[in-house]
Amino acid sequence: MEKKNRRINVDIERKWIRISISHGKDEEILKLSLEEATNLKEQLNNTIEDYLQRQNIRID
Repeated sequence: MEKKNRRINVDIERKWIRISISHGKDEEILKLSLEEATNLKEQLNNTIEDYLQRQNIRID
């Protein structure tokens, strides 16, 4: 995923899921266990689904 100067890379590192987020000269690295990565995936899916549903709601 890339937005302007932002890059998000996801790799496997031994028994960890390594997420590296680069924006400009800064870089943040997260190392998640399989359980943490699975929970993050579920939270992201739920949040994205909620976001998409809210886009369909019209407030007058």
